[in-house]
Amino acid sequence: MMTRNACVLAVFGVAALGAFAQEADPGATAAYSIQFQWDVRIPMRDGVRLSAMLYRPLEKGGRLPCIFFLTPYIAQGAHDRAVYFASHGYAFLAVDARGRGNSDGKFTPLLQEAKDGYDIVEWLAQQPWCNGKVAMWGGSYTGYDQWATAKELPPHLATIVPVAAVGPGIDFPMLNNLFYTYDPRWLMIVRGRALQDKIFADGGFWSALTRRWFAAHAPFKELDTYLGDPSPIFQTWITHRTQDTYWDNHRPTPDQYAALSIPILSITGHYDDDQPGALAYYKEHMRYGNEQAKPRHYLIIGPWDHDGTRTPKKEVGGVEFGDASLLNMNELQKAWYDWTSKNGPRPDFLKDKVAFYVAGEEGWRYAPTLAGATARMETWYLDSENGRAVDVFASGDLRTDRSGSGAPDRYVYDPLDIGFVEYESRPEVWSPGYKAYIDQRPVLMSSSRQLMYHTSAFDQDTDIAGFFKLSAYIALDQPDTDFDVRIYEIRSGGSSIFLARDLMRARYRNSLRQETLVKPGVIERYDFQHFNFTARRIAKGSRLRLVIGPVNTLMMEKNYNTGGVVAAESGKDARKVTVMLYHDKTRPSALYVPIAAASSVEEAKEKRRK
Repeated sequence: MMTRNACVLAVFGVAALGAFAQEADPGATAAYSIQFQWDVRIPMRDGVRLSAMLYRPLEKGGRLPCIFFLTPYIAQGAHDRAVYFASHGYAFLAVDARGRGNSDGKFTPLLQEAKDGYDIVEWLAQQPWCNGKVAMWGGSYTGYDQWATAKELPPHLATIVPVAAVGPGIDFPMLNNLFYTYDPRWLMIVRGRALQDKIFADGGFWSALTRRWFAAHAPFKELDTYLGDPSPIFQTWITHRTQDTYWDNHRPTPDQYAALSIPILSITGHYDDDQPGALAYYKEHMRYGNEQAKPRHYLIIGPWDHDGTRTPKKEVGGVEFGDASLLNMNELQKAWYDWTSKNGPRPDFLKDKVAFYVAGEEGWRYAPTLAGATARMETWYLDSENGRAVDVFASGDLRTDRSGSGAPDRYVYDPLDIGFVEYESRPEVWSPGYKAYIDQRPVLMSSSRQLMYHTSAFDQDTDIAGFFKLSAYIALDQPDTDFDVRIYEIRSGGSSIFLARDLMRARYRNSLRQETLVKPGVIERYDFQHFNFTARRIAKGSRLRLVIGPVNTLMMEKNYNTGGVVAAESGKDARKVTVMLYHDKTRPSALYVPIAAASSVEEAKEKRRK
């Protein structure tokens, strides 16, 4: 899907979807010794014909392995990649999704790719220039449609390489059952047949439109009208407000995972908006897959944002990374296709099943499993003096001993307070160069409206890798509210680096599949366990900062705390909520920090030396 302003996402608690049509890599075009055919028509089982652009090596005759890219963002967006792969011995097809570009039919987001993908695979396998081995390529929405195709088990599908794959119901059109205001904007970009890229890319324009809805305290269900494009699809989506069977049907079932036999290369990033979806597919395959296929599923997690999963960059939102982060994705993926379709050697980079980049160390580590990236969880207990943790300069503490001496902390959230939106509306926030991951102003501006805790300074470099967890004992005086939890590294000089975040709607504290409203005044343990994967060397002298506050942003559906249908609530329903957080001996609220494991490759070398 299209990329939103990733910097805004991190700071204001918005996980998006993302991926834009322009898949270009400046270094992608190695040679132009190819033959090209425009508007190749591919028949679907219902008579609809899809349009594709076909690229093949000029000098090679006979049958070749085929790669295809199925996209709603217009096929020409894959031109540079197509030329690269065609220049390296593959037939490559960039296919307009049904109802988009030059393809026939009607586009229905997320619902058409499974059967169409199957039909494309089997049609390609019968072409005189294809040797019967068909692979897929692409990221974000086109990562999703690889999984959608694979779950249908087409016989001639040789491999998939899902990059930053969207997980319907997991990270789009909502995250943890909180919908994005981005949803109607994305639906507009895939309306009709053309790509409305200039309109879509104008973040300030969309910010202004969304702000009108936000300031009016109008119901979320009216957002599509406020944004100028009333959408039946949007209205359908918001009726499925939990991870229910509607969303399950978009993803492989346990039986389909068990039947998969193809090798898979999954790629995502620390700051990838669709990391939750990408890792959900990986985890579910590891859970349900067969013992022959699981060892052939490799996972790469780099220090990238959503777009960087396709073309890595050394800087993301102001955070800089080393040269080792700049993987040549064309070369890596070509090596993967050579291995899986041409009997070549396994790519040298894939030294174990999971490769993860440790920022700060600026190098890659390896593990046999995703869980294996974490050696242990270190516990830091929340505490504060006199229940005061609402100011960044007089914050609460994160401590390794369980003293339990602090009084409970509290903050009050008024959903009618839109003061912070003035900051979100600034042009700089919507500029491509905004340094969101190092900007502390949003935290400083929200003092008294959130809770903050700091560790003491680390006495040595400490490597983290994996998923943070937070268990907090909380009482509300309303039946519902939304939480935004963020974690930062605070360097010895005072600078900040965003690490991880989690969102929770209180009614889904026990399950994302079933809502249970809060009983006002009752203290319960809330387990925040949907943080993104991160890996970083926390420098000696640095501290960790934990921030717990409300979700009150232009980027997300507004919860007015009533316990009713959130999409139907408006300002007239608004209720202030008092959030009480307890951290005493009987209710030990704690942050669990994932300490990184040593690289499995280095451990193997050490064993050989011994």
